[in-house]
Amino acid sequence: MSKDKRGLTNEEKKLWRRLAASVKPRRPAAVETDTSAPKRAAEAVNTASTKLRGAQPAPKRVAASAPPANRAAEKRVRRGKLKIGATLDLHGYTQDSGRAALARFLHAAQARGDKTVIVVTGIGRAGEGVLKRKLPEWLAERDLSPLTSGYAQAHRDHGGAGAFYVFIKRAR
Repeated sequence: MSKDKRGLTNEEKKLWRRLAASVKPRRPAAVETDTSAPKRAAEAVNTASTKLRGAQPAPKRVAASAPPANRAAEKRVRRGKLKIGATLDLHGYTQDSGRAALARFLHAAQARGDKTVIVVTGIGRAGEGVLKRKLPEWLAERDLSPLTSGYAQAHRDHGGAGAFYVFIKRAR
């Protein structure tokens, strides 16, 4: 009801319904859905197609390592309180040669005792470069994950969106 205690007219009610129908919620409501059914269907199709071809199923992608849970090191680097040991620029590298160069670089950085290094991947075209996308996957692989404790996007002064801080574990 309005302030003057009168009800809405039919025309006002229609107008209100039309307006209310056009409004989108600010936050989508939390709706629980069963996501396992599409996954099971996709697995069944994938299994059936590999049986028909007689091939092995495609290998699963390696999950990217999580950025450091404790962002203290990242903040210290950004503030200039943590020394950056070295920088690797991957511009001009292919995926294979970039992966090999990264492995050599991280092993050398750990041997030197560096705590933090910068890996410059570049941003690529439209902000989604191949090396930028692959770096987290490479850091999660079996031979490189024991060397690193995490990574974070670099500050604008250190390369911004096209560079990453990589935090090196101590050699044992």
